[in-house]
Amino acid sequence: MTPEHDANLPAILRWYTKAIRFFAGTSLLVIVVVVLAQVLARYVFNTSLIWAEELCRYLLIWQTFLLAGYAFQRGEMVAVDIIPNLLSPKANFVLKLILAVPILWFLWVLTTSGYAYSQRFSNQIIPAFDFIWNSITGKRAAVPISLVYISVAIGCALLAMHIIGALVADFLALRSHKEQPAQHHMPEF
Repeated sequence: MTPEHDANLPAILRWYTKAIRFFAGTSLLVIVVVVLAQVLARYVFNTSLIWAEELCRYLLIWQTFLLAGYAFQRGEMVAVDIIPNLLSPKANFVLKLILAVPILWFLWVLTTSGYAYSQRFSNQIIPAFDFIWNSITGKRAAVPISLVYISVAIGCALLAMHIIGALVADFLALRSHKEQPAQHHMPEF
């Protein structure tokens, strides 16, 4: 999404987009630094950071689920658009609506199941964070593993909101197109 498109979004959506971008960049930077530190520790100092792989795995899980909705918003999901390109705008919208029903139902199932699963393991701690915190402070860290598992529920709920938002935007565009006379203009080069 370009900055010109961002200016047209409501303030809360601009904040959401900025927060998602910040998370994407920051988490990727952390992963790169941790992996480089792990490689340095292993091949230069002949030791290992036992928490590095676990931390990177958890960050990748969060990235996957949180950024799926953003990728959808930007049109970066894989799509086969042969049939939609052959349809009229109204028929294309109807097709999107029909396809959205099972997708949204599946995302609802993943959201509720993901939340239930995360709550089931709320007493289990994350070993890597416990090790890091114990090494630094000498005390145990009780960071629950449910903070990793809840990413499924949050990510699926956000993706569902992106899909619903896209359907609403398509409906409003289709509706405003009907109300206005057709406008023809020269393609931009």
